[in-house]
Amino acid sequence: MAAYDAICFDLDQTLCEPTRDAATLLESTFDRVGCEPFCTPADLRAAVPSLPTAETDREFYENLFTAVVDRAETDLDTGIAPALAAQYLELQDPTAVRFRPGAKAALERARDCGPVGLITNGGRPTQTQKLEALDIADAFDVRVFTEPSAGIHPKPNAVPFEYALGELGVAPDAAIHVGDSLHADIAGANAMGIDSAWIDLGRDDRDGVEHEPTYELSSLEAFDTIIY
Repeated sequence: MAAYDAICFDLDQTLCEPTRDAATLLESTFDRVGCEPFCTPADLRAAVPSLPTAETDREFYENLFTAVVDRAETDLDTGIAPALAAQYLELQDPTAVRFRPGAKAALERARDCGPVGLITNGGRPTQTQKLEALDIADAFDVRVFTEPSAGIHPKPNAVPFEYALGELGVAPDAAIHVGDSLHADIAGANAMGIDSAWIDLGRDDRDGVEHEPTYELSSLEAFDTIIY
């Protein structure tokens, strides 16, 4: 018997990952803009929790590069952020994704257990392209995207979780959310009283973070250990 009435997943770095190396993408962005590299993919990730909510992917990346320029030891002005954001987005290909280890099988097992939700910190157009590339666009009973104009702000905001649970018709204590971000996925689920499973990608994300997941997994290949 399954331990939960419903299972929700994050998308990026939980169910899927880009096929292109993040460092190579960032290096190509700097080359196109014509500036010396001043940050790493880890620096970008570290800046995300402090960003204001963005209405679009373009606004998100402009905010992100502005924050990273502010933090970096560089003579660059934050006025370069829009150019960096534009080139970074142009170089990205949302369809160039693959399943994370164990993710495809975990999603299939979850569907065998009951209703399944997707709660992703990404806009509908971009995230839908990823789902279609993986052929899992119809694999979820509810899909929750970041849509600030509709009142759905990114995780750890409670609204995405509340909306998913409402559509799935389950109480918080009967659900589990699986994700890779302690800040977004685990903190958000914990605040709602939802059990959480953290995919530890070995990125030192615990530094200065107090959010404790219900379960810790090295990959979704261990998914069965938390659902039965």
